[in-house]
Amino acid sequence: METSVSLWNLLEGGYLIPALVVLVALIGYFAANSLFSRAIAAIRLSIRSSSIPLELMAWPFRSLAALVALTMLIHAIPLSADTRDLLRHILLIIAIIGISWFFMRLFTVFEQFILQRYASTVRENESARKISTHVSLARKILNVLLVLLAVSSVLMTFDTVRQVGLSILASAGIAGVILGFAAQKSLTTLISGIQIAITQPISIDDVVVVENEWGRIEEITLTYVVVQLWDQRRLIVPITWFIDRPFQNWSRTSPELLGTVFFYTDYTVNPETLRHELERVVAATPLWDGRVAKLHITSITDKSVEIRALVSAANSSNIWELRCLVREQLIEFIKSNYPGWLPKLTMEMDQGKIPREA
Repeated sequence: METSVSLWNLLEGGYLIPALVVLVALIGYFAANSLFSRAIAAIRLSIRSSSIPLELMAWPFRSLAALVALTMLIHAIPLSADTRDLLRHILLIIAIIGISWFFMRLFTVFEQFILQRYASTVRENESARKISTHVSLARKILNVLLVLLAVSSVLMTFDTVRQVGLSILASAGIAGVILGFAAQKSLTTLISGIQIAITQPISIDDVVVVENEWGRIEEITLTYVVVQLWDQRRLIVPITWFIDRPFQNWSRTSPELLGTVFFYTDYTVNPETLRHELERVVAATPLWDGRVAKLHITSITDKSVEIRALVSAANSSNIWELRCLVREQLIEFIKSNYPGWLPKLTMEMDQGKIPREA
């Protein structure tokens, strides 16, 4: 009994309020945890998908629940006016940050839900990549706006900052001009990112050639684009590049491509024989998509004949492998069966007698 009385006196001596704060926060946290787990189970059962990362919203939800419990506690315990105002101000700032955090996580979950739902109903690769780019950029734009709104809301809770803001608004004309010149490049970059999201000159997983480098679009942000090159390097390109300069997009409307292979042979070559061999080579490999397999003499010089083989494949990776295969197989076919078709230099010498010197 004496121990209980001494413990109560200790709490009343200055530790009661912190103990109540911790206790209420823990109760709100565990209650929110149980409620969130049940809500997640119900949502997964309704949408029949276990791959959507709903757990990303767990910590923000628990924090907001604990914050609500603390707010109710402040109104229930006797506090001085200054202390109550200070705690209310702190909780308001934490609430703004927590709500922003919750909505940012909610946007991420919504993005994954849209992408998975769309991918399960649409088979076209092009449409899926466009939706992926739109949703990803929309989420990033909303996150930027949400952060700006949260920072503005937190600053406006301070009276001194609010007065400074009013003073700045009074001279908004000059400040706006100065800010416009100072942030011209940043605003241009931001507008370019929004323009990319709307016009879609590039999409996630597009095959592009930038600065004579072949690669795939790996990530698109509001300020830069990450291109994964063929040798696993990453090329970081400013977003304005894709607005101001020309570039090659090999999968803008379709990933299917045509590839060429050039040969230089002697005039004795028989194109029809090479044409049949080309058809045999492409028909024997899964790299060929069955659309195009043609062979033509495209040019001649005084020493050789230029022959072009034209083949098709389903994507850029397959067309590269197919071109290499056709080149290897046809060269081997000529060497093994018709070595006389290989280009050669013919020289004619005067067989007359060389006059002797007297």
